[in-house]
Amino acid sequence: MRVRNLLISLILLLAPLSLLLAAQNTEAAQNPEMKVYKTRTCGCCSLWVNHIKTNGFTVTTEDVPSIAEIKKDLGIPVKLQSCHTGVVGDYVIEGHVPAADIHRLLKERPDAIGLTVPGMPMGSPGMDGPWSDSYTVYLFRKDGTTEVFSEYEGTR
Repeated sequence: MRVRNLLISLILLLAPLSLLLAAQNTEAAQNPEMKVYKTRTCGCCSLWVNHIKTNGFTVTTEDVPSIAEIKKDLGIPVKLQSCHTGVVGDYVIEGHVPAADIHRLLKERPDAIGLTVPGMPMGSPGMDGPWSDSYTVYLFRKDGTTEVFSEYEGTR
């Protein structure tokens, strides 16, 4: 009987702690942290960072004179590069990737380096304008292969 009472007391003591930990894990999943490398003078990079922040990410930026070395170190092939590079969890986010795709990436957790929108397509997040181009978000892997992650239709 004494052991049973001790176990019940222990369970009652630990239950609030487990709820607190679950709440913290949920908050971290809802507000993932991302570090973005960009140049100080790139306006579209700042607009993309704003898009990411308004879609639930906690973002820190680092302005660098050139991010070519960072892209190389993170394994981003030249043909997949854009103007800024983000790191969220174990993934690299290259270019104007929509926040919804990043959330999907973090939920599905595929075996990949990350996502990229090569170049700077008009109409992608941060590249607002009077029209939008069609563009593709690619998942890219360490072995150099890519696959279409999502596609967006343009207006012209």
